[in-house]
Amino acid sequence: MEKGSVASAFHVLIVVVLVLVCLCNKAVNGGFVKYNTGSGVVEGKLNVHLVAHSHDDVGWLKTVDQYYVGSNNSIQAACIENVLDSVMESLVRDPNRKFVFAEMAFFQRWWLTQTVEMQELVRKLVEAGQLEFVNGGWCMHDEATCHYIDMIDQTTLGHHAIKEQFNKAPRAGWQIDTFGHSAVQAYLLGAELGFDSVHFARIDYQDREKRKRDKSLEVIWRGSRTLGSSSQIFANAFPVHYGPPPGFRFEIHGDFIPIQDNPLLFDSNVEQRLHDFINAAVTQANVTRTNHIMWTMGGDFEYQYAESWFKEMDKLIHYVNKDGRVNALYSTPSIYSDAKNAANQSWPLKTDDYFPYADVVNSYWTGFFTSRPSLKRYVRMLSGYYLAARQLEFLVGKRSTGPNTFSLGDALGIAQHHDAVTGTSKQHTTSDYAKRLSIGASEAEAVVSAALSCLTTGKSGEQCKDPALTFSQCQLLNISYCSPTEEGIPEGKSLVVVAYNPLGWNRTENVRIPVNDANLAVQDSLGNSLEAQFVSLDNVTISIRNFYTKAYLGLSSKQVPKFWLIFQVSVPPLGWNTYFISRRATRGKNRNGFFSVMDSPQNETIEIGPGDLKMSFSVASGQLQRMYDSKTGVDVPIQQSFLWYNSSSEIPGSGAYIFRPESFPKIVSRSVSHLSIFHVIPKLQYFQFTEFQYRRIYVYNHRSQLV
Repeated sequence: MEKGSVASAFHVLIVVVLVLVCLCNKAVNGGFVKYNTGSGVVEGKLNVHLVAHSHDDVGWLKTVDQYYVGSNNSIQAACIENVLDSVMESLVRDPNRKFVFAEMAFFQRWWLTQTVEMQELVRKLVEAGQLEFVNGGWCMHDEATCHYIDMIDQTTLGHHAIKEQFNKAPRAGWQIDTFGHSAVQAYLLGAELGFDSVHFARIDYQDREKRKRDKSLEVIWRGSRTLGSSSQIFANAFPVHYGPPPGFRFEIHGDFIPIQDNPLLFDSNVEQRLHDFINAAVTQANVTRTNHIMWTMGGDFEYQYAESWFKEMDKLIHYVNKDGRVNALYSTPSIYSDAKNAANQSWPLKTDDYFPYADVVNSYWTGFFTSRPSLKRYVRMLSGYYLAARQLEFLVGKRSTGPNTFSLGDALGIAQHHDAVTGTSKQHTTSDYAKRLSIGASEAEAVVSAALSCLTTGKSGEQCKDPALTFSQCQLLNISYCSPTEEGIPEGKSLVVVAYNPLGWNRTENVRIPVNDANLAVQDSLGNSLEAQFVSLDNVTISIRNFYTKAYLGLSSKQVPKFWLIFQVSVPPLGWNTYFISRRATRGKNRNGFFSVMDSPQNETIEIGPGDLKMSFSVASGQLQRMYDSKTGVDVPIQQSFLWYNSSSEIPGSGAYIFRPESFPKIVSRSVSHLSIFHVIPKLQYFQFTEFQYRRIYVYNHRSQLV
């Protein structure tokens, strides 16, 4: 090789070496970065509280268990088990990270499958404030269609689990997705629970815009005028929805711009993302009071890969605080509310509901008030049954094994969800809710049967292991079906009816059961004969029974009961009474049993009513025309009609969520196709208007009440 060639080669070698050294230095600068995420609240700066959360419906497009395990993903890619697994792993990586979780029905499914080591790790996360339970109920319950007792029960179920497993109680309400908000939530499920604050997203779009102008999104919400200031709570309505500002949703499959701070890579954008963050923060700060704002960092079924969120938030906190113009921090609703309280700011006062809710023009979310009425009735009926079953379970001593009431409590807790009892979930999900309720009711029925057997024979505790009696219950009386009462009663035997009263006051009620024999007598536990009535089943009732016994039981009715047997029972508070139905020894006139007798109306109006209270109905139209109370002298003329609405043809029209009629309501019928009046106890007035609409009015003796 020539000298020149050697020199050239040496020169090239030097260049290559220099390039390699340069690359090595770059790699060092682009290596691991320890982000400073430990910032707390900083006085004198705008503090942006990043609240990491995942909104997880306990059923909606998929069933509760499909959402938990991640099945049926062709409908929606969601797996809560992945969310919880991933979040715990991310929280462990950095002690400054925080996350809030609401739906205990999901958390308990996850918790019970964890190792002892993982459970202990989660306890440490909760104790350190990294994992905070908000709301803490079995679900995020609806606020319009739930009974307040059901709200309390499902909240109690979740809070009991939190107390038992972590010795903690939630401090913040988190009703972020319910369709409007009730003042009952503010005081009964807020202040009375010991919450410091309640946070939500869905308020009327016009109300939200006005509140943003007035800086009144956050208020002191006094939910009860009677209880006054003791019922008030700090309420935070989000400025947009329950997600982050645009451009800051970091879900793994989302279309977002990550913060690119690695100098070895192209498209570095720290300055731009910092600019975006500060602009969004200042914009939100302009619609609220104090120098604290909350960013809700999450959305529906998100954090299935939690690092996608936490890595970006780590960078945001690090670079925003390094810049110094505003302060960003990992936070929770409790930390946020404490900061707001410490600011010593005066807040507007609110004393009413956030109903009705509309998200855009002509889209009032009032359709769900009546969507899926059968499910609403089933939930309400089983709620009362659940109360009675728990009382009886307690009275005889709760067993460690065997049937219990938890299954029904779990099903009812899930059913209070804002896409369950509202009727806004898909049909297969609604069927799943009903199935769970049915399974829970069957198990509770076994508890009730065993408890009543013990109580009526004077036993309790260990003596109740093998009940001497078996009580059947008539869960399908709404379709006039009760197998035990329809069977014949042998001579010398009695059908025993036990009536239990779960309320705290005496009750006198009329019991109706289907029977096939009118030669029956009713006695109380002292042997006194009771007045009873036999009312023949009408054709509409028979048709409904035949259809639904086939649908529910898979059975065709071999024999339809001929009568309703109606008699009056009196039951003490939290007590029971026993009644005996038996065949009379001889057929003949029964002094205390009456057959219904049908009248043919002779006048243009019919007047019915117990005692002083009278009501007048038109024979032609079947509508109520007048109410009169002779005792008070109150005489009220009434105009009544049955109406129906047609849905608007415009979008959005009426549906499970929205009620938007096409025009004014239309009258169903202006005349009665069939009218029957039956006498004695109770007096029964039966109107049929169309093939799908009819009305019965019962008038009971000794009671100023019409049903």
